[in-house]
Amino acid sequence: MHSVSSPRRRGSSKMTDKQYYVYIICNKRNGTLYTGITSNLIKRIWQHKNGLVEGFSKRYSIKLLVYFEAHNDVEEAIFREKRIKKWNRKWKLNLIEKNNPNWDDLYQSLI
Repeated sequence: MHSVSSPRRRGSSKMTDKQYYVYIICNKRNGTLYTGITSNLIKRIWQHKNGLVEGFSKRYSIKLLVYFEAHNDVEEAIFREKRIKKWNRKWKLNLIEKNNPNWDDLYQSLI
């Protein structure tokens, strides 16, 4: 698991800071990958697991959380998500395996 923090904006307080998560889910080890962003990782992964997210992840039964990182700034998180989506597959697999070599479903560690 990788955590990334950005400098806080002037005037922001710890109480109002929000976390944004870039995540990668898959259907099996080395299988189909999906990269997304959310401000509520537990809820979003639960939605994927229960087939409530229409589109690509539902069509390919992508439900295993294999990587995520936290950001304090939404623009930074969006930039990171877009960058990862443009990566070639090998780079994405390396990112997952560096942080989660067994491809464990990290959802259980969140709840």
